[in-house]
Amino acid sequence: MTTAFSLAPLFRHSVGFDRFNDLFESAARNEAGSSYPPYNVEKHGEDHYRIVVAAAGFQEQDLDLQVEKGVLTVTGGKRESNGESVTYLHQGIAQRAFKLSFRLADHIEVKAAGLANGLLSIDLLRIVPEEAKAKRIPINGDSKPALN
Repeated sequence: MTTAFSLAPLFRHSVGFDRFNDLFESAARNEAGSSYPPYNVEKHGEDHYRIVVAAAGFQEQDLDLQVEKGVLTVTGGKRESNGESVTYLHQGIAQRAFKLSFRLADHIEVKAAGLANGLLSIDLLRIVPEEAKAKRIPINGDSKPALN
């Protein structure tokens, strides 16, 4: 019996930051049914991220992306067919409605989204303003700093 503790669920709903307080909150609210549809969160370089959602059977008009107050929400649902009658002999492709939410870190922006080969790709970019970046302070040898 292993007693290893996996942190994977903590990183599932966050992109671009390591604030453990927010991660623990989102893990505590994690619903059992939130594994559909499957998705990946990828890091491409220092400031580039991508979320890839398996959206087999969905078309662009069936999907909706919104960003509100730092939360990216991806929703999907099949629209009513336009008079077309389909009888499935076997329906193995799940096309049920879904809603995924991702809390975005400060300075993370959604740059683009595309649907190809049943995969919805959402490109994210971290744009940190100059005033928020870390600054290196030089140390001047033997001289004392001037106090005002």
